[in-house]
Amino acid sequence: MFKRTAVLVVSCGALLTACGTDADAQLENEEIISNLIEAGYPADTIMVAEGAVYVGRDAHVSLEASRELLQRGEGSAEQYRTNNLVDTSVVKKICINPTSTFNSYIRLSQGLDLAIQNYNVLGLSFTMARGPTTGCDANITAQVTSGAGGSSGFPSGGRPYGVINIGTGLMSYSLDVNEHLITHELGHTLGFRHTDFFNAASCGGNEGSSGVGAILIPGTPTSDPSSLMNSCFRSTSTGEFSQYDIVALNYLY
Repeated sequence: MFKRTAVLVVSCGALLTACGTDADAQLENEEIISNLIEAGYPADTIMVAEGAVYVGRDAHVSLEASRELLQRGEGSAEQYRTNNLVDTSVVKKICINPTSTFNSYIRLSQGLDLAIQNYNVLGLSFTMARGPTTGCDANITAQVTSGAGGSSGFPSGGRPYGVINIGTGLMSYSLDVNEHLITHELGHTLGFRHTDFFNAASCGGNEGSSGVGAILIPGTPTSDPSSLMNSCFRSTSTGEFSQYDIVALNYLY
C-alpha cells in the first residue's frame, strides 16, 4: 500500500495565481517559479499551495533558496540532491524542536526520536538533537498538519530548512511509518530530492526528469525502491535508511 508523503491542496486554478495575497507576494512567487524552471525543474512538478511554492508535492522553496539553486558551481557530481546543502563548517548541531501539539501525538513524538537516531548513528559531520536544548547551530520546528503526509523544504544560506510539517493521520500507521516520513522530511531540509523524481514510481505519478538541481550522488543507483527518499511510503516500511541512502549521506555529510 502506498501513501503520498504530502497532501497539498492547490486552491487556485492557475499556477501563478496569487490566491488573494498582495502583489508583492505574487511577484515573489513568479520569481521563485522562474528560478526553478531555469534550474531545471519541469513546470509540471511545481505548484502553489496556500501562497507558497512547492516542488515534488512536499518541498517548499523560498525565494532565497530558489536563487541559490541558480548559483551552482562547475563540476558538481554529487540517490539525488539539490544544489542547496547545509554548510557543516558552520552547522555542527541541528536541533529539532517539536511543538506541544506535536508532542501530544505519541507516535509522531516517538517517530521523531527514531528519525533523529537514524541520522546520528551514521557519524555524520553534524548531529541532530531533540529540543529544547542548548548549543544549536540551526533549528527546525516540528509541527503538525492534517492528513497522513508531510512537507518541508530545501536548505538556504547554508542552513537546513526551518520547519517540517507532519500529518496527524499518521497516528493510524505503525511507528515505523512515522519514523519513515519524519526521516524523509528531514532529508529534504538537508537538500535531498526524491530518489524516484524521474518518474515518482512509488506514487504512480511523474515529477519529470532533469539533470540540473537533481544531482545523482556517486555510488548510488538511478533508482532505489528501498530508499526513504522515494516520493511515497509503503505501509510496510521499516523506517530505516536503505544501503544507498547511507552511501548518499556519507558522501555529502
